[in-house]
Amino acid sequence: MEDAGYDDELLVGIYDEDNGHGPDHDYFRAMADDLSASFITDLGCGTGILTVTLAKKGRRIVGIDPAAAMLSHAANRPGGDRVEWRMGTSELIDRDANDLILMSGNVAMHIIDEAWETTLLDIAQGLKPDGRLVFETRNPRNESWKAWGGPTEVRETSAGTLRESESVSGPDADGTVTMTTSHEFIGAGRTIETALRLRFRSAETLQRDLHSVGLRVDNLWSDWHRTPFTGSAEERLIIVEASKVFD
Repeated sequence: MEDAGYDDELLVGIYDEDNGHGPDHDYFRAMADDLSASFITDLGCGTGILTVTLAKKGRRIVGIDPAAAMLSHAANRPGGDRVEWRMGTSELIDRDANDLILMSGNVAMHIIDEAWETTLLDIAQGLKPDGRLVFETRNPRNESWKAWGGPTEVRETSAGTLRESESVSGPDADGTVTMTTSHEFIGAGRTIETALRLRFRSAETLQRDLHSVGLRVDNLWSDWHRTPFTGSAEERLIIVEASKVFD
């Protein structure tokens, strides 16, 4: 899910400042309500900013993430006691139990190579017969990586003055873009390097990969207002809704 750099408390402490609530969180919460979901797993939950808002009476919420610092932050945030936090990856998903499994942000893009198929298999096995998988990814035709990187920026954060520089390479033959960032926390006298590998998958690839593990794509949206995805290069997002296929 998250790069190893996001197990550092300095980066985790400012994570929500760059990844706050928005229409994506509204979409996931509405999906949970539309499904009358009683058991939800947030895979790659990070700091739990979305996860805790899914909790309500009569609903069981599990948040899974491989980063200990992220989970510690999540457990200690308001509402954190209403979620079951697990450190690891998709192998921790309960079998045949979930009404909804979600991957928000760039979580699905962080999962690459053999881990992608393994994750999809675990998800398929974790869904109830009428359960739903929902996640977002970026449309490779939009080539959003071309807008990443750029000159060094200095900004103020809750952890003090932060100087950041970013470089981007790729995509490679498999559609993986690597984004390398230097985070210099000036007041703390520390510099943290992160290297994020993000896999861009076409809608056709997503449908093939999901079908191979017994998941059917029910809807593809291009935005959080449920506008149908057409494959245009103007569309930045691919939002996937899928369910388990039964013979």
